[in-house]
Amino acid sequence: MVVMYLWNAIITAVLGLSVITFWQAIGILVLSKILFGGFRGRHGHHNFHGNGREMREKWMHPTPEEREKMKSEWRGRCGQPTVKPE
Repeated sequence: MVVMYLWNAIITAVLGLSVITFWQAIGILVLSKILFGGFRGRHGHHNFHGNGREMREKWMHPTPEEREKMKSEWRGRCGQPTVKPE
């Protein structure tokens, strides 16, 4: 029902398309899941990355070189000049 309401409220006004029914909305939802997301379960994404333990460990305990690299990258993203240690 959410797809139907959003479509009818937004798409019809923006693109001038016709209003859709409940079953058409279900069809759009299924089609979008097939094309963009698939029907993986809740754990499908996590299993692909080995449940994130390695990444979590890397973020929690970076090496001094990794820590300095992250600081440098964030300084550059925030508009601060990068400062190299002497």
